[in-house]
Amino acid sequence: MTKLDQFAASRPRLLGLAYRMLGEATEAEDVVQDAYLRWRDSVEVDVPEAWLTKVVTNLCLNRLTSARARRERYVGTWLPEPVLTDGGALGPLETVEQRESLALGMLLLLERLTPPERAAFVLREAFGYGHREIAEILDVEEAHARQHYRRAREHVGDPRRRFTASPEEATKILERFVAAASEGDIAGLERLLAEDVVSWADGGGRAPAASRPVTGHTRVARFFGGLAARFLRDGVELVIGMVNGGPAMIVRQHGTLIALTVPEFDGARVTALRTITNPDKLALLAARLV
Repeated sequence: MTKLDQFAASRPRLLGLAYRMLGEATEAEDVVQDAYLRWRDSVEVDVPEAWLTKVVTNLCLNRLTSARARRERYVGTWLPEPVLTDGGALGPLETVEQRESLALGMLLLLERLTPPERAAFVLREAFGYGHREIAEILDVEEAHARQHYRRAREHVGDPRRRFTASPEEATKILERFVAAASEGDIAGLERLLAEDVVSWADGGGRAPAASRPVTGHTRVARFFGGLAARFLRDGVELVIGMVNGGPAMIVRQHGTLIALTVPEFDGARVTALRTITNPDKLALLAARLV
C-alpha cells in the first residue's frame, strides 16, 4: 500500500477528529491537508494511524487559541460550521458517542474546555482511546491525561442527558415541525417544543439573523411560523437532511442554500434550535448538497 493509499484510508477518521476539535469544517479540511503534506514528506512510520492522529491533534491544538480569539470578535452569536454526515466523510457514526460528539450542542459545550481537555474528551469519547494512548498523543503523563478528561467531563456534564432522541425519532419530530411551520400551525409547533425552548441564530454580520435568542415555546413557535409564512411565498423549499449526526432543516431559495436549522431534542420535544444563515459557514455544506 502506498503512502497516499494509507492516508486516504485514514482521512475520514482524521477529518472527524479535526472537526470535533475545531468546530469548523473548513479549518478541519486545512488541518488534514497539512497533515497529509507532513505524512508525504515523512520517513517510514511504524504505526501510521498513531502518527497521523498525533499530528492532527497537535495541529488542532495550535489552532484553537487563535480560533478562540476570532470567536470573541465574531458579530452576533457564534455557532459551529455545519457538516453533512450521511456519507461517511467524517468516519463511522455507529455509536451513540460518535454521533453525540458531532452535535452542534455538544460542539458548543466543548468550547468551554481548554485545548488539552477538549483533545482528551474527543479522543476518548468519540474514538475510544485509552488514557495511556491519549497521554502519548498529548506528550503528558498518564495522570495528566486522566485529569484533562475528568475536568472535561465536569465541564460538559453527561451528554446522554442532553441528546436523548434517536436519529429516527428525531427525524419524525422534525418532519412534524416542518409540516406545522409550512401550514402556519402555531399550536402544532407549540406542542412539539419544550416550554423553555431557546432558538439561536448565526448570521455573522453577513446575513439576516435574530440578534438575540428567542425563548419560550409560544415565542419560538410564532417566530418560526412567521418565517415560514414569509419565506414560502418567495420560492423557499424546506427539506430534511442529516447534518452533524442528526436531522436538520435545510432551507433553499430558488435552489440556493440560505439557511440551516439544527434542532436538539429531549424525548419527543425540541429543546433548542440553532439556525445558521452566515453564507461563509454554509458554503462547504452547499457545495456537498449539489
